[in-house]
Amino acid sequence: MRTISLLGSTGSVGRSAIAVLDELRDTHRVVSLVAHTNTDLLLKQAEQLRPEVVGVVDVTAGRACETALRAFGCRVIVGPDAAVQVLRERRPDLVLAAITGAAGLPSSLEAVKLGATLALANKEALVMAGSPVMALAKANCASIVPVDSEHSAVFQSIGGEPIERVRRIFLTASGGPFADLPAAEFATVTPEQALRHPTWQMGRKITIDSASMMNKALEIVEAHWLFQLESERIDVLVHRQSIVHSMVEFVDGSILAQLGVPSMTVPIRYALSYPSRSNTREGYFDLGKFAKLTFEAPDHTRFPALRLGHDVARAGGLAGAVLNASNEIAVEAFLARKTSFDRIPAVAGAVLERMTNVSHPTLDQILAADAWAREETRRCLSI
Repeated sequence: MRTISLLGSTGSVGRSAIAVLDELRDTHRVVSLVAHTNTDLLLKQAEQLRPEVVGVVDVTAGRACETALRAFGCRVIVGPDAAVQVLRERRPDLVLAAITGAAGLPSSLEAVKLGATLALANKEALVMAGSPVMALAKANCASIVPVDSEHSAVFQSIGGEPIERVRRIFLTASGGPFADLPAAEFATVTPEQALRHPTWQMGRKITIDSASMMNKALEIVEAHWLFQLESERIDVLVHRQSIVHSMVEFVDGSILAQLGVPSMTVPIRYALSYPSRSNTREGYFDLGKFAKLTFEAPDHTRFPALRLGHDVARAGGLAGAVLNASNEIAVEAFLARKTSFDRIPAVAGAVLERMTNVSHPTLDQILAADAWAREETRRCLSI
């Protein structure tokens, strides 16, 4: 029986993971859950799964539901470091890291310190701290299995081949809701428009990132660390059907791709079952329904975030932490109607230009850069 810790269990990835784990209950057991504030759903999950330990990050929310959680036989940990403490309290075989944003970094680091398999849905951990995360994973013999659909596709397509045999990888992008919108109209985009993704159902922040293609910028950085590839060997292609999730080109000219329905349950199931594969009850993909699969180069002028991804992957050091933090604040401001859509990549680029980089930063330096970038972004946006 494989023991599982779900960090971010009430988010979209966490909910999808629980649906998959319901099918894997004969081989997988959830021993801990962590959520932020959605305690209504957390209580339902705890009643269903009966984990040994439950963590709640928000103190007020945690104290309010502590008694109810204990009634399900759970030990309860409340506070900002609940995710880290939960992992120390009950060491699992596998950690599904689905806490959104920079908040997910400490628990991802803790997972690899413990030598657990890290099923990584939180791309920010590698964007911010790729070098220390990968070094800790190697030192503690911890496996990292990507959950992002694009990186899962690359991981599966490489299939254990030496990275020297990979010429380049192609991260596919749906193009989001503005694939054909003239650049002149980006300044007037509303949050409601940006949240209407054509193919994926995701959380608000990542949906905005998809609309600006900042998600691809972050994925370029994540792929750089995860697969140890130079940014020049990482390309992005717009694939509007969202069926080919990414591709790998090898030095002999062969290209391997992973295809499937645009559902997060597919890469989640793979990560939870790795190195094996498990049957699905969801039904199988009918390729015959898709008469045409198209690919096109993205417009870097209309989507300047893509250039930032390559720049940050080349720069290394603190650049990933700065880009991620600045983008988080800019997205929050856009959703609150305090800045325009086109300002999201513009302000992130401006903040990157003002940073002082460090080649091999410590965790404290990474966290300090994160804090500085947030404050600098607020200053740039006058919020």
